This record gives sequence, structure tokens and C-alpha cells, in this order.
Amino acid sequence: MTGDEAPRLGRGAVPGAAAPMRIVHLGLGAFHRAHQAWYTARATDAADWGIAAFTGRSSRTATLMAEQDCVYTLVERTPDGDRCEAVGSIVHASPGDEVDGFAAAVANPAVAVLTLTVTEAGYRLDAGGEPDMRDPEVRGDAAVLRSLARGEAAPTARPRTALGRVLWALDRRHRAGAPPLAVVPCDNLPDNGATVQRALELLADEVAPGRAEAVRRTAAFVSTSVDRITPRAGPADIAAVTAATGRHDAVPVVTEPFSDWVLCGEFPSGRPAWETAGARFTDDLAPWEARKLWLLNGAHTLLAATGPRRGHRTVAEAIADPVCRARTEALWDEAERHLPDLGLRRYRSDLIERFANPRIEHRLDQIAEDALTKLRLRIAPVALAERAAGRSAAACAEAIAAWALANCGRPGHPATASALLERLSPDLAADADFAATVLCAVRSPSTLRPTPPPRKGPQCASTRPR
Repeated sequence: MTGDEAPRLGRGAVPGAAAPMRIVHLGLGAFHRAHQAWYTARATDAADWGIAAFTGRSSRTATLMAEQDCVYTLVERTPDGDRCEAVGSIVHASPGDEVDGFAAAVANPAVAVLTLTVTEAGYRLDAGGEPDMRDPEVRGDAAVLRSLARGEAAPTARPRTALGRVLWALDRRHRAGAPPLAVVPCDNLPDNGATVQRALELLADEVAPGRAEAVRRTAAFVSTSVDRITPRAGPADIAAVTAATGRHDAVPVVTEPFSDWVLCGEFPSGRPAWETAGARFTDDLAPWEARKLWLLNGAHTLLAATGPRRGHRTVAEAIADPVCRARTEALWDEAERHLPDLGLRRYRSDLIERFANPRIEHRLDQIAEDALTKLRLRIAPVALAERAAGRSAAACAEAIAAWALANCGRPGHPATASALLERLSPDLAADADFAATVLCAVRSPSTLRPTPPPRKGPQCASTRPR
């Protein structure tokens, strides 16, 4: 049966009626549907917690979701086969440019949670974690929000950035007198709840002095660590879902069986019982998020730079390459020295198994997007910790060098490795020994070639694998 012949997926594929809207989400995409929406659907009180989801900007996913009553298929893909599950926790899907609709949803007193998946770069923060006022869209949003606050904005003027839209929506909630809600960022930012709170408060005071107090009264901020490899689905996945379920789904999600969600913070108006679906709540998130950022995400960033130079297209291909595998293990060795024992040996072993799953086509070019932000969050902290401990941080230097080899000089990227280091971390750029290690690795990239030739002459001692 083809997609044209199969009945369209709809609300009838999941039990019960649509839940009442009590969660709003910004950044409707594959990861949200494989993670937070999936956890919500599996919670024991799922019938009480419906999600109104808004895309980042594109309308396509929202349109296709709406055509099938916001129900979608989640495909857990193992090396041996697929398991398909219809998920119905999203009850409303809208394009991200419906800013008034988003603000009205957030201002609804029944809504208790606002979740975000807008990617690290989508917050448009500078290296210090503040709204990047050099960014024309951030400056534009600040001007629009000032005009809106004074009642002087054009009728169609609305903020465009994620933080601008969230600030506008929280202001609407504050003025409506609704109770405080929880803002739950689910992106790979360190201490993401506190980071987003600080960025929103700074942007608020940029709009009008003292306005940050309204943010603090309106929202509590929850930090999270999220973990589930979710590549983009393609036409072959749509066809596979139709064949497996007998229903046509235009927007299925393909993901791995593994999932993890750790949360830290208060929910002043309540939350779903996510712990009944496997989520964990903790008073100290820092080690969990560092484990995930430095090991899983750090390895992804390294492989996205080294893999293509050795002829690889996916994570599975790259991790099967002994050179890429050795560099990954060396990076993990450096990171592990600065982590508490959270089952790291098992976690590393599981990561290798997850990366090697040949049926999860996690493309390296997808991971390489927004690489500078990812390096700053995933590699630089380990390098700084290693240097503070008196070690060379050679594996981190090689990761940075690999990215420089792949990207420096391309439009929108630093022209040189030195310029990259300066944008990545002024402290690392000022560290003469570390900078020399990076430059030596840039000048001696022979191990990144598909067939490394025999080396002649002395090697840079600081770039030998450890």
C-alpha cells in the first residue's frame, strides 16, 4: 500500500480524546516530538496535559501535523528492526510566525509549562551568554519590544527571535494576571534554565529598565539535560511507516531506543508526572549535563569535523573508523577527568553502541551546523579544565583544529585558526601553549586523510594521541 492509498494518520490512532492544552512548546521539530512530547504521552496523567506546539519559523511541520490531528508516528530504530508508536500528546500545531497566537497560549491561565527546543544558536547569545546585540535580529526585536511597550508599534510589528517571542508572551501573561509558569529549555546549553532566565532578564531591561522583575514574577526556570539521537526523517522513512502501520504519516519521527531526561527546578503551577515515563528530577543537574555535553555532544562535534575528511557521511561510518574512534576516546579521556562517577564507563560503552547503530542515519553535515556555538559549549570547557590542571588538552586542540581545517575561510566562518580560537574562547586564545598545539595540529593534518601516508620527520609532540 502506498502513501496515496493508505488512510491518513489521525486522532483515531491514539486512545481517548485530545487532552486539554496545559503545555506550550516553541520549536516544534523532530527532537521535541521524540523527547518531551513522547515523555508527556507516556506519563500516567497524560490525559490532563495537552501540548500546543509552535514551530521555530517554518510553517511546513505545523501544517502537516494539523492535517493529521497533530498525531504522529514515533519510530524506535534498532539494528534489528523498527517499533512504531502513535503519539497524540500534541493537540495544536501552529507556525512560529503566529506570534500573537503563541503569546495568547502562554498567557492562558490553564497553561503551566512552556518548553523550548530552538537549538543552541537559536538563543542568539554571545560568548558571555548574553543576548548578542551585534545580531541585527536581536537589535530589531529590542526596538520592536520597546515600541510595543510604549504602544507605538505598527500593527504588524512583532518580535522574530525565540527570546523576543518568549519575552513578549511572558509580558502578556504578566499583564493578564495569570499565575507563574515553568519555562523549561531543552537545548544543549550549560545550566540552560538559568542561562535563558538571565538572557531574558537582560533583554527585558534593554527594552525598559526594571522590566526584568516582571519576568521573575511570571516564570520559574527549570534546567534540563536531554539525550536522544534523532536524525531527520526522509521519504524512505515515510514509506516504511506506511508499510508497517497501514497509515500515511507525513511527519514521522525516527529515533533511537535510548532516551534520557534530567530536570532541576520548580514548577509553580504543576507539571506532568514525567518521572512515570522515565524522566529524573535532581537537585544538582550540573554533572549530568556536563556528562552529556562533553561526551555525547562533544564526540558528535569532533566526528562532524574529522569524519567527512576521511570520507564518512554518518556517525556510524565515522565511529567505525579506527582513527575517528581513537580521537573520540582521547577526547572522552580528557573530559572524564573532570566528571564525577556517573557510570561513565557504561555510558561511554553505550555511546559507542548507539553511535554504531547502522540504521540510525545521523548525518555529519547535520551535526556540523552552528559548529562554532557547539565548540564553545562542548569542547572549550574541557580544554580550559585540562589546561587549569596543567595538562596539554591535546585531544581538545585536535578537535578544534579539525573544525578549523574543515571550515576556516568559508563564508561566515573565521579566516584562520587563530581567529577561531579568539571567537571560541579568549582565555584559550591567550594561552600560548594551547594555541600552539592547535596550530601544530592544523599544520599536520595527515591522520585526517582517508589513507594516511607514512610520516617523515619529527611529529608535534603535543598532537600525538594519548
